[in-house]
Amino acid sequence: MKLLKNIKTTAINVLQNEAHALLNLVPHIGDEFEACVADLLQTSGRIVVTGIGKSAIVSNKIVATLNSTGTPSLFLHAADAIHGDLGMIKKEDFVICVSKSGNTPEIKVLVPLLKQLGNKLIALVGNKESYLATQADYVLYAGIAEEACPNNLAPTTSTTAQMAMGDALAICLLSARGFTAESFARYHPGGALGKQLYLRVADVMDRSLLPLVPEDASLKDVILEISSKRLGATAVVGAKQRLIGIITDGDLRRMLQNDPDLSRIRAGAIMTPAPKTIESDAYAVKALGLMRSFNITQLVVMEAAKVIGFIHIHDLMKEGIV
Repeated sequence: MKLLKNIKTTAINVLQNEAHALLNLVPHIGDEFEACVADLLQTSGRIVVTGIGKSAIVSNKIVATLNSTGTPSLFLHAADAIHGDLGMIKKEDFVICVSKSGNTPEIKVLVPLLKQLGNKLIALVGNKESYLATQADYVLYAGIAEEACPNNLAPTTSTTAQMAMGDALAICLLSARGFTAESFARYHPGGALGKQLYLRVADVMDRSLLPLVPEDASLKDVILEISSKRLGATAVVGAKQRLIGIITDGDLRRMLQNDPDLSRIRAGAIMTPAPKTIESDAYAVKALGLMRSFNITQLVVMEAAKVIGFIHIHDLMKEGIV
């Protein structure tokens, strides 16, 4: 079918159109953008983002990004603003008005009201000559040559440009504030992402299971220790629980294949010296990275040069980190 043959071409054209539009915005990031970010950093208020139609949906997304990266923000629909919701805005708040044309009727009603309230206004707009742009304190240009829609009608490339400019603003504010992974975790405590950012090894490991044997432990004692603690391994330790090595189920199987005199075997003879370890205060996601890098399923957990337990891949799976 002709229609099916055109699907790939149409999809590629859409992506190329939007990619080119974003690259064309790069020259418009200049002194005004920098001054806008500097002014936002000084404000004691919030950022109120408003728009109508598809720009309202984009505004919601920008608000979500700002809030999640440490900039207090709220969404105000432009139509609601001129029908009673202007009370949401405080005098010290910045207002970002998102509009492709900058000339919609609701925007023309709203802008003078914002000016009367004394709020600074940022126009995220696709037309620098529009009413909105000429009334704003700062203009963040998000203009495009054409929409990805073949009829140049459906908001596609224009909304992509608006969201990208909102992202650029949010990340500049994030960077200027020194917003770290730990800061991000405070705003994202739920789900796998949050757990990766705040859960530490000590929070995940089972401290009740601590398989340890001395270097001169018999094979029987090693097997009993591994079996009773159900972690598939035991640490071999010296004085003050100083780590010497590790013995895993795999070590035992390989040893048994050689059919030695089992009665004479001691832990020190079959252990793997210098095993992979991790500190108890390290992030759990770091433990996952080490396990993947070395293709192992557990790490010995250390604290003040002392063995305090193991963290197993199953511990990370239970927390949803894997």
